[in-house]
Amino acid sequence: MAQVQEFETLVRNYQNMVFSVAARIVGSVADAEDITQEVFIKAYDRFADLQQSQSIGGWLKTVATNLSINHLNRYRARWRFFSEQENEPELAAPVEKPDDRRELLELAIHKLPDAQRVPLVLFHFQDLSYDEIAAKLGISLAKVKTDIHRGRETLRKLIGNRHE
Repeated sequence: MAQVQEFETLVRNYQNMVFSVAARIVGSVADAEDITQEVFIKAYDRFADLQQSQSIGGWLKTVATNLSINHLNRYRARWRFFSEQENEPELAAPVEKPDDRRELLELAIHKLPDAQRVPLVLFHFQDLSYDEIAAKLGISLAKVKTDIHRGRETLRKLIGNRHE
C-alpha cells in the first residue's frame, strides 16, 4: 500500500511537468493527456528502479519528449511542413488580453506548424542542441536551423498581431 501512495505522490509532483513537455511538442491537449498517461504507465512499470534514482524528473522529461516525438512520427502524414504550405498559419479567435506574456507565448507556440514548433520547443524548452534535435527527429541540421528560425519569425508575427 505504501508503494501505491509513493507512486501517487510521484504522479502529483511531476504530472504538470510531463504534460507541459508533451503539450508543447505535440500541440494538442488531448494527445498530451494520452502521452502523459503513457509516461506514467512506463514509470509505474519501472517504479522500483526509479525510486532509487536521483534523476527521476529528467527520466520522465526524456520519456515524455521521446513519446511525443514518436507520436508525431507515427502520424507524420498530418505534419504540415512550412515549405509545403502556401499560407501563413491561421490565427484562432483573438485572445482576451492575457495578463501574462508567458500565456500569450504558449498560445502562439500552439499555433505553429509541427515542423516549426517541435524543433523550437526541443531547443528552447528541452535545451537540446541543434545536432541532438536533428538526430532525434531524423532531419538535417540545416532543416533544424531553418525550422527554428521560421518558428521564431512566425511567433514574432503571431505575438505582434495579438498586440495590435
